[in-house]
Amino acid sequence: MSHDLSLAQSNAFALARTLMVPVTLFEVDGEYGVMPSDELDGAEVAVVHEYDPHHLGPAH
Repeated sequence: MSHDLSLAQSNAFALARTLMVPVTLFEVDGEYGVMPSDELDGAEVAVVHEYDPHHLGPAH
């Protein structure tokens, strides 16, 4: 978990591209976390963004 949104976004993008699966960036109690979207299982979190490696542009 991280308090830094920009770091969490960067990690989410990298994780999606590495695992080649959709990952979800979420917020809980003022902290950000990232996990594969299929493992979220309806947890009570505020979804910030979902990163899908198959719908993103080429890596920079």
